[in-house]
Amino acid sequence: MRRGPAAGRRLPRHEEVTLWLRDQIESRCYAHGDRLPSEKELQERFRVSRITVRRALQTLEADGLVFRRQGVGSFAAKGRLRQGLVRLTDFAEDMVQAGLKPSSRILFHGREGASAPIASCLGLAEGAACIRLDRLRLGDGQPIALDQTWLPTEYGRRLEGRDLTEETIYRILGAEHGIPVLRGHYRIEAVEAEPEVAKALGIGAHQPVLRISRLTYTTGNKPIYFQKRYYRSDRVAYEVELERASRHEGGVVPVGMPLRSFAPVFPQMHERGSGSQGGPEGGGGGREG
Repeated sequence: MRRGPAAGRRLPRHEEVTLWLRDQIESRCYAHGDRLPSEKELQERFRVSRITVRRALQTLEADGLVFRRQGVGSFAAKGRLRQGLVRLTDFAEDMVQAGLKPSSRILFHGREGASAPIASCLGLAEGAACIRLDRLRLGDGQPIALDQTWLPTEYGRRLEGRDLTEETIYRILGAEHGIPVLRGHYRIEAVEAEPEVAKALGIGAHQPVLRISRLTYTTGNKPIYFQKRYYRSDRVAYEVELERASRHEGGVVPVGMPLRSFAPVFPQMHERGSGSQGGPEGGGGGREG
C-alpha cells in the first residue's frame, strides 16, 4: 500500500499539535465543554515552545473547535462542519447514528510474523514480529464488518489486557498513552471475500465486499497500525455530499466540487425480515458466522 507523497516529510510542530487536538475533539475523547490539556502539558507532551502551543490553539479556536476562558484554560467546543472536511467515523459512532447497537467479538489477538505487504506498510522487516487483532463488528447482533489490524509490537503491546470488544485502539493509544494519531491514508475498493472473511461475515466465499484499507501515522510519520475493514455489501453503502463552492475572505471561490461529507449508511439493517438477503444459507444470512 502506498504511503503517499508526504510519508517522508515531517509536519511543522504547531500542525502536529493542531492535528492531535483536532482528532481528540472530533473522536469525542474530549466532549463539548471538557477542559483540554494545559499549555504546559502540551509543551511537555510535544516538546515545543509555548508560542507553538498557542498558535495551535488559535487555529482550533478560529475553526470553532476550541473556546478559551481567560485564566482558566482551553475547552472543547461543539465544532462545525468545514467545507472539504472528510472524516471516516468510528464504527460505534456509525452504528449509533444508524440507530443500531454496536458490539464486537475478538476472533484473534496475538503475535505473528509480518508478511511482505504488512511489513512494507509498518516499516518492518519481512517476518518481523507484529501484533494482529481480528474483530467481528456487529450491529444489533448482526455481522456488519470484519476488522483485521496489524501493529508494530511497540504499539501492539499496549493493548494487552484491555477489553477490545469495547475499547478502541485510538482511545487506548491516543488518550491514555499519548501516541497521537496525526494522519491516515485510505483506500476503498470492492473485492471478493476470501474464505476466512466470508465465514466471519456469514456470506458465501467470493461474494463482493467493500474493503477499506487504512494506514495510520503518529509523530514523525511513524506508522501506528495498518487495518483492513471488510463490510458486507448488502448492509452498508457510502454516501457522498459535494459542495460546489467555498467562501474565502468574503467571496465565493469555485473549488471543483470538494467533498463535504463521506459517511456510511446501513439501508438493509432496518429492512430485515423473511425476504432479507444474506449468507449462503439464505434467510438467516444475518446470523453470526
